[in-house]
Amino acid sequence: MNQIRVVLVDDHRVVSRGVRSYLESFPDLKIVGIAANGEELLRNLDQWAPEVVVMDLLMPGGMDGIEATRKVRERSPKTQVVALTASVDEARMIGALRAGAIGYVRKDAEPEILLAAVRAAAAGKSMIDPAAAGDALQDFARGQEPGNELTERELEVLRSLARGFTNREIAEALFISEETVKTHISNILGKLRLTHRTQAVIYAIKQNLVSLDEL
Repeated sequence: MNQIRVVLVDDHRVVSRGVRSYLESFPDLKIVGIAANGEELLRNLDQWAPEVVVMDLLMPGGMDGIEATRKVRERSPKTQVVALTASVDEARMIGALRAGAIGYVRKDAEPEILLAAVRAAAAGKSMIDPAAAGDALQDFARGQEPGNELTERELEVLRSLARGFTNREIAEALFISEETVKTHISNILGKLRLTHRTQAVIYAIKQNLVSLDEL
């Protein structure tokens, strides 16, 4: 059996030891390294050569998990990152995805969700903890694409949302009114069965409607 090489990054030893014990109880997973911060991870990245990094986002020191994720993806594009965090800050979740994380799991999630996210990441598939992304995104987080198609104008608006533009900036760029932008956003959410802009941004990022270079 080819084992998935996993590295854990967390400054809390109790957490990292608990996660290690759980993941290594499955024969297809192997923990090849544990780091207390992003700097330690990067020093050992080449030696450990992980397929998946389980990354805490809130760590002491000069480099947080989002920046560490970005650097890992730059140095080792084949290494996937799953963010594991106690934070429920939507801005931080989007930041992690923009930095290149393929998965996002809350620390209070069921252990099976983390297991599934690690296995999915090793296969190059995204998995976002449904409770973190919102119930309306649950089908998409499991890899099921919504069936309704967006118009070209709606795609333009969605891409602009993912780039962090405000309604006014989108209106100016597309030469339309802010009210028209709001209507497009409402249509986008309805067609994709989402409930708010953050979910639409996640959708755009994970469906590769925008590249990381554009964010």
